Amino acid sequence: MTTSDLSPEASPERPAPDAQAFIDMQASPEFQDLRRRLRVFVFPLTAFFLAWYMLYVLVATYAHEFMATKVWGNINIGIIFGLGQFVSTFIITAVYVRFANRDLDPRAAAIRDELEGPLK
Repeated sequence: MTTSDLSPEASPERPAPDAQAFIDMQASPEFQDLRRRLRVFVFPLTAFFLAWYMLYVLVATYAHEFMATKVWGNINIGIIFGLGQFVSTFIITAVYVRFANRDLDPRAAAIRDELEGPLK
């Protein structure tokens, strides 16, 4: 079911704010705090992941012997680092979703309610 499937009576509506209301909201302390919280969380996490990925690429490119070191059977350090890229991606995603659900979404909802008013 999509939103277009809902009847007009069943779909909640909010009044549409004008352009100046959006500009004023962007300048508000609440909106600036929301953006700051997002940046403080996302930029360091992105830098960490890019550094981790570049380490993997550089070690794979220049330290073949190290990456070929067998750990168990035919499993070597290169395989472990490669799989670690996938694992770290899922972990970062889970951490971000938790952060957004707990910290960003309630603040964004409060800003939206202040800007657009409560649902009718």
